[in-house]
Amino acid sequence: MKLHFDVASCVRAVSKFSQCTKCVDVCPESIQIVEHLPNFALSTGVEASACVGVCPTEAFSLSDFSTTEFFFSFLESKIRLISPKINVPCISVLSVEHLISLALVSEETITVDLSSYDETSLLFEHIEKSIEEANFVLSSFSGKQLDSNYVAQKNETENNEPKKETTSRRSFLGNASLKGAVKHKKAFDDAVDADEMQKFEIDVSVIEKIKDKQLPNKRKILFTALKRAGVPDVYEVLPEEEVSFTSQKFIDESCTNCQICHRICPTGALSSNGKFSLIHFDAMLCVKCRLCHDACEPDSIHLQSGFEIKEFFEPAQRTLATFNIKRCNECGNNFTYTGGEQACPRCMVEEEEAMSLHNNAVWMKEISNNEDVDKGEP
Repeated sequence: MKLHFDVASCVRAVSKFSQCTKCVDVCPESIQIVEHLPNFALSTGVEASACVGVCPTEAFSLSDFSTTEFFFSFLESKIRLISPKINVPCISVLSVEHLISLALVSEETITVDLSSYDETSLLFEHIEKSIEEANFVLSSFSGKQLDSNYVAQKNETENNEPKKETTSRRSFLGNASLKGAVKHKKAFDDAVDADEMQKFEIDVSVIEKIKDKQLPNKRKILFTALKRAGVPDVYEVLPEEEVSFTSQKFIDESCTNCQICHRICPTGALSSNGKFSLIHFDAMLCVKCRLCHDACEPDSIHLQSGFEIKEFFEPAQRTLATFNIKRCNECGNNFTYTGGEQACPRCMVEEEEAMSLHNNAVWMKEISNNEDVDKGEP
């Protein structure tokens, strides 16, 4: 399996202000940011599975494996064990949303097999953290939980280690042939090419695709799973930092209605109306990529300190901000009116520039007249 990357789906491709580094944080040895975009070697595969599960917009994927297809095939099977030995290339390929959804729709308890992982590794820590988060969210409205197991790996003794073969320089050269040398040279070149970093760029086709707002399949799966969950008697509020895949927001009075937040939102969680007189927010469409926060110049968008579980069962589109929209007396275009002269910012700037040019002309004329007087000219 090899790692694939859809540039248009990456939030870093949407805006140069994006600070998302989730893929790098979870796969520091495989992925790096080059010219603002994630880059990795051609040969990168299962070792970078975690970036598939953690990416908020599903920009990463593995060849020959689909998390969406796995979800449905797993439910059809009788096996209730998620294991890299049986049905997934790596458990980290599944997001917290996948884990929650699987637990909700399965009648039997699902066990996540951690026996193949080193408990001191970053990967083990990430998987364990995902399971803990999934169980924490589940506990707020459901009695279902995920189980996990871990069997400590025993260090292999020297007797079990394969014996190293030693060959002399003479025997090596004696067994070599021209045909064999060419074959090994090609294998070496292929290995070198595979280690080269891929170059991802934003071209016209990528820009066109960026304009299409897409909701990740894992969120659609969660929607479906939540419909099968019983509605709790009491809706809890979870700490914001304990929920990694969605959020609730508010906008303060410093907002200038520049419209950048809902224009760049990759899923349409933030939106407006035809007159741009308000900003709507739908928490169940938010993937917590933080792109709107990164791009907001006055830093007007904030996360609520808690996430209301009620959103899972009674999703509502909330109005975060409203604006007084009026028509400019100069150009006739609509603008956000904040008081004073009823003129849009563009016309105000043009008027200031015109006044500045006029004052400069008057000043230059006065200087010229004073110079003529000094010379005694009439």
